Amino acid sequence: MTSEHATLFQPFVFDNGLTLRNRVVMAPMTTWSANADGSISEAELDYYRRRAQSVGMVITGCTHVTENGIGFTDEFAAYDDRFTPSLRRLGEAAKSGGAPAVLQIFHAGNKAVVDVVPGGELVSASAVNALGGPFNRDDVTPRALSHDEIIEVVRAFGEATRRAIEAGFDGVELHGAHGFLLQNFFSPRYNQRDDEWGGSQENRMRFALAVVREARGMIATHAKRPFLLGYRISPEEREDGGYRVPDICALVDGLIAEGIDYLHVSLNDVLGARPLGTDTRLTVEQVLAHVGKRVPVLAAGMLRTPVQAQAALDLGLSLAVVGKGLVMNPDWVGLAQSGCGAQICQELDLDKRAALSIPDGLWRAVEAAPGWIPVRKAEVVACV
Repeated sequence: MTSEHATLFQPFVFDNGLTLRNRVVMAPMTTWSANADGSISEAELDYYRRRAQSVGMVITGCTHVTENGIGFTDEFAAYDDRFTPSLRRLGEAAKSGGAPAVLQIFHAGNKAVVDVVPGGELVSASAVNALGGPFNRDDVTPRALSHDEIIEVVRAFGEATRRAIEAGFDGVELHGAHGFLLQNFFSPRYNQRDDEWGGSQENRMRFALAVVREARGMIATHAKRPFLLGYRISPEEREDGGYRVPDICALVDGLIAEGIDYLHVSLNDVLGARPLGTDTRLTVEQVLAHVGKRVPVLAAGMLRTPVQAQAALDLGLSLAVVGKGLVMNPDWVGLAQSGCGAQICQELDLDKRAALSIPDGLWRAVEAAPGWIPVRKAEVVACV
């Protein structure tokens, strides 16, 4: 371990006593690789086993809490007790290297997969279309959830939390980022309701806080060991009419008051992203300043090298979340700790696909999605 990365490899202890051996977190990344029945596949289990050996904590890719909440094709499910054995297998794979594992749960809202959800009907806070993206359609208008349906979805998040406990996970992360249902309700653009679930900022926060409260209740009732409750946010919406960084602060306050154990900030670039239309402090610095020391803050976004991960911690983050770096380098932590950071590839090596245990679905997404480094033969750098 080199002195320049010393903090990165120090242990971290959550307030509930859960201890991480280092501060590197495997990012939640969808692999498009579940079996046809929604159960976890061997290819996805291999993907987690390959990357879980040295990290401090694993956060799985997202899993939907209701049948109509699926956000990606071939996504493993958590909406029924019949999926608990599948989740248990995932938990065992994610924990196979000795690190705690957190199951990320969500409802995709207006970004659900039209071709897979029952009847092709999307639901959301309001009948407002999602903006397009590499994996989402913007040509189908969702139906606004009724009050009773909202209560059912809240309960579904609680039931998925119970299943995560029974499956042996060490926590759940509520995915309230990337334009999914939890964010749909908080967004003034996507929430056009005039009942208790919309309108004022307080009302737009109500759904997220109800979900946190439901999950926290399930943890209190069913968890017999330290069990984390995290929440992932996108700190701003960049489209017209969306919320901005100052707006998210009220939600963060509410989440902390309801008892989340950590806040996970999702950014396109932790070390470079600044609020829309400004050249002020980094977005992550503004979130950190508001949170203070109340809960640990994690952040993901372009942290591909040990130097970048350590720089993120130096800003005040508690943990550094590494995604693409681990996809390309399953031994990322070992290389960094041994002083061989120069061997960490910045490009996918086509000749090592099998050795990297990258499922077919994820491989196809890597080739199709913007933002990935071009897939070509990587230069091998000697470790000196």
